[in-house]
Amino acid sequence: MRHFTVRPPLTLSGRKFRGLRGLSGKPFHPPLTDVPITAYLFAAAFDILSLALRNSYAGAARELYVAGTWLVLGGAAVSLLAALTGWADWHRSSEPGTQARRTVNAHAIIMLSATALTLIELALRALALHDRPHTPLIVALFSVAVAVLISIGATYGGSLVYDYGFNVETAGDHPVWHKSETDVLPGQQHATPSVDHEATHG
Repeated sequence: MRHFTVRPPLTLSGRKFRGLRGLSGKPFHPPLTDVPITAYLFAAAFDILSLALRNSYAGAARELYVAGTWLVLGGAAVSLLAALTGWADWHRSSEPGTQARRTVNAHAIIMLSATALTLIELALRALALHDRPHTPLIVALFSVAVAVLISIGATYGGSLVYDYGFNVETAGDHPVWHKSETDVLPGQQHATPSVDHEATHG
């Protein structure tokens, strides 16, 4: 019995290209969102630590502030790509009047609000970066607010996939769930395992 499958998840051949939405089975939006979510959460943690250490470890407090600024800048850059691919998913993969579309709308509003706060936060960081020995309180408040919003938005995004199956290519009746020693590659024609009708219904 085989215990590992390696090739199919890495295979791009046979997957349909869907423009900004990505490839079938390999959408662009979900992996792009991982970057800003992680960046904003770590930036908030660094800013809180910077404030906590400002009196006892001044050098570390300064470095944490600088590191948090770079994290927010990187997260903001990738979030623009995430927003663009998310719009493509909204436009092409959801239908008006459905709960899925309403959930996508809520997810988008939350994420765009977080992005707006992030842009304000970046402006504040740029103004204070050169002469501040630690994270200013106002910057830390923005940073924490963004982290909270992004976490809530990610929860909505997770529900779209795991509750609704939004943009998921296959379901549990796909042949990859059937007992077989043969891997099914993307776009490959495959035969459903034969079943003894008399054995199952007799």
